[in-house]
Amino acid sequence: MNPLAGIRVLTLEQFGAGPYGTMFLAELGAEVIKIEAPDGGDPSRQVGPHRLGPNDSEYFQAWNLGKKSVTLDLKSADGRRAFEALVRTADCVVNNLRGTQPAKLGIDYAHLSAIKPSIVCLHISAYGRAGPRADWPGYDFLMQAEAGLMELTGEPDGPPTRVGVSMIDSMSGLTGIVGLLSCLLRARTTGQGCDVDTCLYDVAMHQLTYPGLWYLNEGDVSPRVPRSAHLSLAPVQTFPTKDGWIFIMCMTQKFWLNLCGVIGRGDLLADPRFPDPNMRAKNRAAMSAELDATFRTRTTAEWLAAMNGLLPAAPVHRLDQALDSAFARGTGMVSAVPHPVKGELRVLANPLRIDGERLAQSACSPLGADNDALLGKS
Repeated sequence: MNPLAGIRVLTLEQFGAGPYGTMFLAELGAEVIKIEAPDGGDPSRQVGPHRLGPNDSEYFQAWNLGKKSVTLDLKSADGRRAFEALVRTADCVVNNLRGTQPAKLGIDYAHLSAIKPSIVCLHISAYGRAGPRADWPGYDFLMQAEAGLMELTGEPDGPPTRVGVSMIDSMSGLTGIVGLLSCLLRARTTGQGCDVDTCLYDVAMHQLTYPGLWYLNEGDVSPRVPRSAHLSLAPVQTFPTKDGWIFIMCMTQKFWLNLCGVIGRGDLLADPRFPDPNMRAKNRAAMSAELDATFRTRTTAEWLAAMNGLLPAAPVHRLDQALDSAFARGTGMVSAVPHPVKGELRVLANPLRIDGERLAQSACSPLGADNDALLGKS
């Protein structure tokens, strides 16, 4: 249940990308030591509206479960000595600072290799550690905007729309951790550490996937399509039901055949407008009109019961419906950890399982709570 037990990670991080990635390391059993400024620590500790006493919040805990906290001023002589003592005991150093900051603070491999040659240094920045934007601050939503993701999202006649949560932060954190763990495996074999870099901009661009390749190779600029539909396959979109919405994903011809059977619309199989997924996409408006009338005759739950695994379908939930659903509770995706102020803090479980069991979780330590144990301070 703790495959990373014995790994010590030092992290200088704030807000989303770095913290999300290192939270996975902590929940996989690594000792993750969050190094924070003495005057308030990670700014996300102060993010409301749901505070958990001084220097803590539910927003902060969402990104930082399982970590320890020490407070250091890296720019002071005492702070630097304490940091370097920790580096000698660590396997990795992680940061998500602006691109030029790691070198200025001496937390890159060029500086830390003299202390420990096997150290692996992960840098997650906004735009990289070199180039004209190395000093630029940057956040998730900006990357969604510039990479074209917002222009691909939303209704065709509406404004560009971002994803409702910080997906680029999360993806950047996990991308960085893949690189870090890969280089850590090498360091354990060869004794040779290194720098590992990723940045929010690169990760956001990488999420363009097949629409990106379509443009690069064919000059095809993918438009926004109605109802969150797939760009080239249909029906892969939302449909209105008697009491809400349902998402149907007929990614193969087999699922289209099953759909027509389940909803009692065998007549559509002979319609020359809808013979295959690509033709249905070209005639999406006509197909939607045919299917809308049928889907509106029953509730979402009734349709899901009728489909019962015959084709991919899901209810379109509000946030509260998603978290309160019997399925979410049954899978164990809603969990709880002890918290010194809240008592019991309900959290989202880690999505990994090992030998069928979800990973253990705990709250992040209060600011500086681990100074005595890790720094020997009184």
